[in-house]
This record gives sequence, structure tokens and C-alpha cells, in this order.
Amino acid sequence: MRSWMRFGIRFGIVIAMLVVPLAGATGVQAADPLVVSIWGGNWKDTVERIVAKPFTAKTGIPVEFEVGGTIDRLAKARVAKGNPLVDLNFTTSHVARLYISDGLYAPLDMAKLPNAKELAREALRSEYHIGSWAYVYTVVYRPDLVKEDITRWSDLWKPSLKGKIALPDFDPSHIITIAALMEGGNELTWEKGQERLRQLKPSIVAFYSTDAQSQDLMKTGQAPVQVMLTVNAYHLQEQGIAVKVVQPADYPGIVGIDTMAVMAGTKRADAAHQFINMVLSKEIQSQLVESLRAGPVNVGAAVPAKLKGQPGIFTTPAEWKERGYIMNDEARAKTLPAWREWFTANIVKK
Repeated sequence: MRSWMRFGIRFGIVIAMLVVPLAGATGVQAADPLVVSIWGGNWKDTVERIVAKPFTAKTGIPVEFEVGGTIDRLAKARVAKGNPLVDLNFTTSHVARLYISDGLYAPLDMAKLPNAKELAREALRSEYHIGSWAYVYTVVYRPDLVKEDITRWSDLWKPSLKGKIALPDFDPSHIITIAALMEGGNELTWEKGQERLRQLKPSIVAFYSTDAQSQDLMKTGQAPVQVMLTVNAYHLQEQGIAVKVVQPADYPGIVGIDTMAVMAGTKRADAAHQFINMVLSKEIQSQLVESLRAGPVNVGAAVPAKLKGQPGIFTTPAEWKERGYIMNDEARAKTLPAWREWFTANIVKK
């Protein structure tokens, strides 16, 4: 009898030892990471520090990142359609339209995004994607190397700036749209600005493909005048590089709104919505403005005094309307390949 009891006790211990790892495995599954796709460098580092760490502390859900360029990440998403490698995606508002047209995004559940009620109207891009922060591409220059004031987009065509200007080659939509506006057109009738762009060619000394290249060209003085992302310009100022960020008097800067979306087919949709809602909160938005030097989309976010009124920092409906030019997202997304092809053949090539 006692030997049977001992056997029973031992059998129970063995069963318990088997059950414990199974319970542990279930716990690990419940804490599978939320995978976020975003650009590398300061973008990823900032979101990780300001959003991901408090998100994990609050929810117990770890966050992992897939980093890469805008188009590279889109290509990966297309290959993985239906079984996404990531759960949540950051990209520009117009490239998001390509994700949407390819069926890569799931509709947002706005009931799970209560902080969206505090957003500027411009941040509500579609039923699939929502803004995270804003900026503009505008004229930035070094006054120590360019002795005359630059106050307008049209100043870029001054003969005195010959051999001093750098432009982005990966997305020329900003300068293409400005040239079209100067000729009475817009992004929908961009061909109107083609001849004006050809006239700018002698003034261009370099093209850049990344934020790092843009900043290096400015730091070294190789290209002391640029069509530049304001976030990068403010970063240079923080590093002690005296650059001037222009609020052009003729046409506003071209607005960029980076957006977030939930990938179609993800099993972590609830966690992705929680993450997005945290990004949209007044508290997190205030920290993102301070760190990224980008404009908030939550109208209640605090903006440092040094950034108030600066290009790309919108705090009121009037500023959104008057101090930035928001392109048609869908037209921009569809036309970008043609813009790049024309720009490469007519402006980039010697």
C-alpha cells in the first residue's frame, strides 16, 4: 500500500513538472513581441525610448523593430502579404497609399483609439492610417557660407547660388511641386514646372538619398543650401551647426505627415492599436516633439518655446492651413515613379 502511495506521489510530481513548462510556454506565447516597422537611426531610437519602453512597462508586451528604408520595407511587406512579418508600420502618408492599394493594411478600429479625438484634422489620413507627427521640406541654408538672405523658394534660382544647392533624389516631389506652383500648376499638373526645374540644374552641386547624407553635405559646406527635412535642420542646430530654416514667403513648405497603421493579417492587432493610441496621447506627443523636433498631431501637446512658430511645427488649425502645403496623397503615391524617372533623366544626369 505504501509503495503504491509512493508511486502515486512520484507520478504526481512528474505530472506537475510537465505541467509547469507547459504553463510557462503559454505565458511566453501571451507575451509574444509586437513587431514595429520603422526607419532606422534617430527615428527608431526615439520611438523605442519614448513609446516602446513605457508600452512594455504598461502592458507587459515586448516590442521589437524591423528597420529599413521606406521603399525597401514596402517591398518586404508585399512579399509577406497575408502573413506579415510585422504588426504595425510607420511610413509617410503618401507611401501608405501604396500599402492600402495593395491590401496590406487593416482598417483601424477607432473605438480602440480614444486619443484620436484630440488630433488635428490633418492627422486623420484615411480609415487605414493615422498621423504620428509632422514636418515640412523647405529651404535650409548656412548664413556663414551664403551671404545673402534666402526668404523665398524663388531665391533658389538666383545665379549667386550656382553650385551650392543639394536636393533629395529618392523623392523629388517637393521641388517638382514647388516648380509647378511657380508656373501656375500643382502636383496634378506637374509638367508645368519642368522647364523651370531645368533652369535650376546649374545651381545643383549634389543629390542625397538619406538623412545622414543631407546633414553631412550641410556640415561640410559642400552644399550649404538645401531642400531639407526640418527635423534634420533642427537636429543640426542642436549640434551647433548654424543653419537657417526658411518659412518661404511665396509658397509654404511641403508638408510630410508620417503615419501608423496595423498590418492586415497580424495576430497582434489589439496590441498594435494600444501602441498607436499611446503614440497619440498628449503626454507622448509632447515628448516626441521635444526629442524629434517634429510637429505634434495632438493639439494638446506641449511645444518647447524654441520650436513654436518654426516651419513644420503646427499648433493651430490656422497654422496647418497657412504654413504648409499638403499634397494630394493618392496622386503623389501614384505619380512618384514618373517623377523619379523624369527627375533622374533630366536633372540628376549630367
